[in-house]
Amino acid sequence: MKLGYELTIEQTQKLVMTPELIQAIQILQFNTQELDSFVQEQLLANPILEKEEKIETDESYREEDILKESSAKIEELERDWAEYFKETELDDISYKQHYQSSFEADKEDFTYEQFVSSEITLTDHLFNQLRYVEIKPACKEVVKYLIEALDENGYLTSSVEEVAEVFGIGTDKVLEALEILQGFEPVGVGARNLKECLLIQMVNNGDDRPEIRQIIDNHLEDIAQNRLSNIAKAVGITVKEVQEISDIIRKYEPKPGRQFGSSIDNRYIVPDVTVEKIDGEYIIMVNDSSAPRLNISRYYRKMLKEADKESSTSKFLTSKLNSALWLIKSIEQRRQTIYNVVEAVVRYQLDFFEKGPKHLKTLTLKQIADEVGIHESTVSRSINGKYMQTPRGLFEIKYFFTSGVTGSSGSGIASESIKTHIWEMVKNEDPKAPLSDQALAEKLGEMGIDISRRTIAKYRDEMNLPSSSKRKRY
Repeated sequence: MKLGYELTIEQTQKLVMTPELIQAIQILQFNTQELDSFVQEQLLANPILEKEEKIETDESYREEDILKESSAKIEELERDWAEYFKETELDDISYKQHYQSSFEADKEDFTYEQFVSSEITLTDHLFNQLRYVEIKPACKEVVKYLIEALDENGYLTSSVEEVAEVFGIGTDKVLEALEILQGFEPVGVGARNLKECLLIQMVNNGDDRPEIRQIIDNHLEDIAQNRLSNIAKAVGITVKEVQEISDIIRKYEPKPGRQFGSSIDNRYIVPDVTVEKIDGEYIIMVNDSSAPRLNISRYYRKMLKEADKESSTSKFLTSKLNSALWLIKSIEQRRQTIYNVVEAVVRYQLDFFEKGPKHLKTLTLKQIADEVGIHESTVSRSINGKYMQTPRGLFEIKYFFTSGVTGSSGSGIASESIKTHIWEMVKNEDPKAPLSDQALAEKLGEMGIDISRRTIAKYRDEMNLPSSSKRKRY
């Protein structure tokens, strides 16, 4: 074996992830809100960038026209910047003019749709009731403490002993304050567990009977599992009477506080793509309203044209210009990629848009990648975390990529389509003789869908549908 050092020349190929390529991949993965935040950061970091003023368009100005215009603009911006700037002679106050016009445009964009109404929280609702209760100041302070100790569902999170220790009083005083709180609306608030919550509602609704109280105290698990015959034997009543009591208990609210607003911020979904049916044709529009179109600042164009090419100012602005051009190109490329992917999805799932969820087909990333001419990973990034607004509702784009089974005709039937069939069968079944998983599989087989009982059980669990034994009514 020969050991030593030597210099050799060899030719190899390898993929180098440049910062620009990494940024382009990140931009493709962004949903509408994330892209908006990213663009705002870039506007602050890069003085060359500025928002492009909005152009009013009519319905005939479709996404295809926008994409063609964007591509043409990118090609124009990629020309030699000195030649490009010569064509747009501007005065010294162009920056000021644009800033002012942008500010006025923002003022015109003001609408009440940008705001949401304030919701009353459970705590606010209870404090408002406490104002009209005539009790001793010391007791009122305990009630206030108990209100603050409720969780978002209206249950008490502190024990009576803990509250008594905080105020240095006896537990009987705390129980007196708790009884006042449990008399407030919504009924059941201030309960320490589910049984107490249901008992409070039972008394308030005038349903206080020994058998109902006994079932709530000892047989809630049997109610949940629909083991009504066991309850009938233990309580000494008929199964039919247990069924009636079960129906009464199921009408009670197990989480009294959830009907009120939460202190946790609500999160709203902004669709990344909108699909509309116009004149019998499905039109696709990529949502870029929240992430404004970017342009090169006219003020800095003039400055860059007049600056000495070797000066630090020119080098700085040239660097920022290159970054700006790449960012604009990446955003436009993202829009084009998402549009192409969604267009292929809509074309493939046309039966879903025309006839409904039961006609959803199986679809894989590879099928769309081959259709569009891109890699599967690019398809995955372009749909990840993004939503589509359609005439049939708002769906995550991933919803249309689903596995399934092969029908008798040889075409793929998506799992979501099968779930819709199962849901309709369960909805229309005889409650006294509900369909078992095997019966559901046989009915689907008659429809040309070959599926096993175990798969039926899996889909049923995913839809939170109880088994036939738990759905049975007496």
